[in-house]
Amino acid sequence: MTSRTAPFFGYNPAMSKFKSPLIMFFVSVLAIAVLALFGPEEQSLGANVRIVYLHGAWVLTAEIAFLAAALAGLAALITRRDVFHNWSAALGLTGIVFWVSYLPLSMLAMQTNWNGLFLAEPRFRLAMIFAVVGVLLQAGLWIMGNKLLTSAANIAYIVVLRAIFASASNVMHPPPSPIFNSGNYIIIGFFVALNVLAWVAAFFLARWFLTLKTDRA
Repeated sequence: MTSRTAPFFGYNPAMSKFKSPLIMFFVSVLAIAVLALFGPEEQSLGANVRIVYLHGAWVLTAEIAFLAAALAGLAALITRRDVFHNWSAALGLTGIVFWVSYLPLSMLAMQTNWNGLFLAEPRFRLAMIFAVVGVLLQAGLWIMGNKLLTSAANIAYIVVLRAIFASASNVMHPPPSPIFNSGNYIIIGFFVALNVLAWVAAFFLARWFLTLKTDRA
């Protein structure tokens, strides 16, 4: 019989508090905040562009977490293995944490760079709607604890999100990416580094949610 403290995908719930994934998440967030303070300035926005870098990395990380939750959910539905169901649930929760916390970063970017909040901006309005729906969805899935429904819902969520955003008009988010099309490799490199750190933070948060999920089971 397997002990509850047995390693799960390389993680041992009985590990030292100093190695807790939640603590590592906050350490990663602190590292991101420090790095963001030293981001390269931009000709038009100056130092205020740093919050734009940060909000961009945050929302990309949220979408990657949603996508990973969907892929894990798909693997779970195909293989019927609980490990994938658990990862789908953990990644879905991680995605909504990043998505919700991206919204104040977006508002801060508006205020610091454009001297006001444009809350009616189409993509921001949609982001607010998906934040509310996502929070209610993840809360409901957690309460019900149905692994099949959780995996299926995580697949549906990212599919609907991407389909709706693909047809949304761009006002303050002009395509293609201003950063990757800037030709400034210092800015591009910095933004990539910021994203990698955000992905690391998301990984640790997902690991923490995973321990909650397996302990609950």
